[in-house]
Amino acid sequence: MANSLSLRSILDANKLTGPNCIDWFRNIKIVLKQEKKAYVLDGPILEVPGNDATNEEKEAYRVYMDDLDQATCVMLASMAPDLQKQHEAMNVLDIILNLREMFDKESHKERFDISRELFRCKMSEGSLVRPHVLKMIGYITRLE
Repeated sequence: MANSLSLRSILDANKLTGPNCIDWFRNIKIVLKQEKKAYVLDGPILEVPGNDATNEEKEAYRVYMDDLDQATCVMLASMAPDLQKQHEAMNVLDIILNLREMFDKESHKERFDISRELFRCKMSEGSLVRPHVLKMIGYITRLE
């Protein structure tokens, strides 16, 4: 439990304010991955099992919904109060979609700036290859 508390402190120190959306979401994914709940970010919400569903299917759905609720709470707790109010009635997937709509222009500009730096990156004559490659890898990783 101490590990999850220390990772959650990352979110306390870096609350979502708007311009930091990309970094904030990266931190959300790190915390949820450590807590084994990142899978809820990957796809559509499971459908409610029918009356003819097995106990295993019903239990899997219950666990999924608990994980979805916990991921939603982690996201909301790590937002600035005005963003919390906007998103408090949404689930994780709806929050992500709404944030992308709100801050997509900013993320496009950031990706453009990183791409520009990557394409301008030239190795100086006589310099070592390793630092240059690591710098380029850093740019590519940031673009992801």
